[in-house]
Amino acid sequence: MALSISSIFGGGGGAAKSLKKKNKSILERQQMKVKSEFGGEKSSPKTPKLEIGSPIIVIEAPQVLKTAASIPCLRPNSGLLKPGDVGRIISRKPKDVWAVRLSIGTYLIDAKYFKPLEID
Repeated sequence: MALSISSIFGGGGGAAKSLKKKNKSILERQQMKVKSEFGGEKSSPKTPKLEIGSPIIVIEAPQVLKTAASIPCLRPNSGLLKPGDVGRIISRKPKDVWAVRLSIGTYLIDAKYFKPLEID
């Protein structure tokens, strides 16, 4: 007696078709999410011009600074970073956090603390 997938799981492949359809819809949702994150169809209104190498200006000083070293450490911001300081984006991290090179070193800073520097 020969066994086949359809004889084991029953029917003429209805379960396999629904599984393929479900996987396709999951894949489409993930692709839409990636497009929206990286400026495809929808662009993020928070960070319209932020990309690696972009100059930025600090608009609000965070309470604590996290270094972008291979072993990061937290430092209290006791006047190290002030509003008006200028830096350059080195890389992007998850959750709208960016590695920014400043005159005092490279730190991981949330995008709410800086904006793109408009050079005219």
